Amino acid sequence: MSKACRSGRKVLITGATGGIGLAAARRFAENGDSLFLHGFQNRERIERLKEEFPGTEIETFFCDLGSPVSQDELAERAWRWSGSGIDVFVQAAGVDILTGSRKNWTYEEKLEALWKVDVQAGIRLARNVSSRLVEAGRHGVILMIGWDAVEWGMSGDSAELFAAAKGAVTSFVRCLAQKTGPNVRVNCLAPGWIQTRWGLNAPEPWKEYARKDSLLNRWGTPEDMAEAMFFLASEEASFLNAVVLPVDGGKRF
Repeated sequence: MSKACRSGRKVLITGATGGIGLAAARRFAENGDSLFLHGFQNRERIERLKEEFPGTEIETFFCDLGSPVSQDELAERAWRWSGSGIDVFVQAAGVDILTGSRKNWTYEEKLEALWKVDVQAGIRLARNVSSRLVEAGRHGVILMIGWDAVEWGMSGDSAELFAAAKGAVTSFVRCLAQKTGPNVRVNCLAPGWIQTRWGLNAPEPWKEYARKDSLLNRWGTPEDMAEAMFFLASEEASFLNAVVLPVDGGKRF
C-alpha cells in the first residue's frame, strides 16, 4: 500500500480517543492533514497527539454521541471549522460493551447503547456530512466501521449484538453510496480480531483463538485499520465505492 497521498485535507474523526480512532488520527496527521477530532473520554490521549504533531491543526469536540443534539452540533462545528468542507469523515466511534462497567450491563442495555452510537449516530452523521458535500458540489470520502463476522455470524450474546449493529451499518453504507456518487465515496471497513482494549487483556484462550482464526496467524492492530482507512481515503482508491473491506488477515474456515 503506497504512503503517498494528497496532504492538507480536512479530516473529521469520531471516537478519536479509542484505539482505532486514535491510530487513524495519527496516520492522517503524519500525512499533514488537518484534524477535527471527536472524543467522549480520555482527553489526555488527544493532548498527547497534539504534542506529537505540534505543526498539525487539531480541533477537538467532546460529547456523548448517543444524543442527537450532540450529533448535530458536532457536524455543524466541524463544517464551520473546515471553512470549505470536510474532505474525509471517519466514523470510528463505538460503544465498548466488553470492558469496564458496560460489560455488566443487561443485554437490552447493551443493545440500546450500540444502537444509539454505532448505528444511529453513525447514520445521522454520515448523512449530514455527505449531504453538505453534495449540496456544495464538493468531493469527499465517508468511512464507517462494520464487522467481518456480519457475513457468517458467531455464537454468543456479544456477537449477536455486534452483528445486529454492524450489519445495519454495512447495509447503510451500500445504500448511501448509491445516493452520494459521484461526488462522495462511501466505504466500510470490516475488522476481524483487532487488539484494542479487550484484546490486550483477553483471557489467553481467546487470544489464541483469535490468532488461529486469521490466515496470518496474528491479531490485527489499530494501525492495520488506520492504514486501510488511509488507503480508502486516498486518490489511489478513487474507483472504490460501496466497498466492504475485510481487515482480518483472511479468515480460516
